[in-house]
Amino acid sequence: MHIVFVCTGNTCRSPMAEALLKDKTSVHTVSSCGLSVPFPAPAAENAVRVMAEKGIDISDHRATQLTADTVEKAELILTMTEGHRKILTTLFPSAKEKTHTLSEFAGENGDIADPFGGDIETYRLCAAQIAHLLEVAPL
Repeated sequence: MHIVFVCTGNTCRSPMAEALLKDKTSVHTVSSCGLSVPFPAPAAENAVRVMAEKGIDISDHRATQLTADTVEKAELILTMTEGHRKILTTLFPSAKEKTHTLSEFAGENGDIADPFGGDIETYRLCAAQIAHLLEVAPL
């Protein structure tokens, strides 16, 4: 299964989700994208640090804009917020059935708050929330 994680800029939440799922399983093809990526920025410094604490290297990550081709090839699209899901399915109505928030897909409620600009502890909490949802999600 090809799974795509989506957030705003593809520098914090979705790259951490991608890395955490890749670390958890090799059964799926996993990638991440952003809804608003003006240039291929690296992952946020604190995202890189938090993943390194878990033994995962995302230092080579570069932000990628979500495209129609990515949406078409994805079998499951998991967004970080309900707002992301709404924007994505408005832009790509054909993706409605395969697009969910990560929380919803895991059987829980709520958005994953953007840690951008936060301190290292904010990123740790975000990564912990994502890791928890990936543990309980039917993946």
